[in-house]
Amino acid sequence: MNEAMAEKGGATARAEGLVKVYRRGAEEIRALKGIDLEIEPGEFVCLLGPSGAGKTTTLNLLGLMDRPTGGRLDVAGHVVGDGARQSESELDRVRRENIGFIFQQFYLMPTLSALENVEMPQLWTGKPDRARARALLERVGLGHRMAHRPGELSGGEQQRVAIARALVNRPKLLLADEPTGNLDTRTRDDILALFRELAGEGLSILLATHDQELVGYADRVVQLDEGRRVA
Repeated sequence: MNEAMAEKGGATARAEGLVKVYRRGAEEIRALKGIDLEIEPGEFVCLLGPSGAGKTTTLNLLGLMDRPTGGRLDVAGHVVGDGARQSESELDRVRRENIGFIFQQFYLMPTLSALENVEMPQLWTGKPDRARARALLERVGLGHRMAHRPGELSGGEQQRVAIARALVNRPKLLLADEPTGNLDTRTRDDILALFRELAGEGLSILLATHDQELVGYADRVVQLDEGRRVA
């Protein structure tokens, strides 16, 4: 771990001067232009901004799905960028053990039951724990729907399965990209209330959205616009 960052300590994720540039032929797209961001254990942060602001790029970098072009990034004590050269297999391991993902689209396996979908990430760690998968489905209110496949569930129920799946490996950081965009207001509020509970138990949460109505649930709001942090 980078010594200067280690001395600051504490944060689940920290970005300093984070830059991401994409190239399409001769065209250069600067998706992030040197943003700073810090998320503490048990903090629920809302990443707010319009389409194209850089929200998804930020989540992809913090989720170790992509590498920064410049700047420092520390996720759960693992430094990416700033000269660090982890292999893809090492990044995969860090991601599996420390990060959970929730998306606007649910990305459930249609041929698997709700319980089997929640269990899937355990296959990657080699640590099967069906009791935990069951307990998480109970917690999100789907104890009676464990044997149902995604096609037999409502959109809100599918998102609850996706949340349980994201939590099954006990992540330190939960990244949510417009997770309530396809849900009705009541289901949205229930899921955001669950996020608040999870943060209260020590989970760090970064939720990206363009919806101003969601910011009231967060501990703090970070605003992006055109790849820059504006608040």
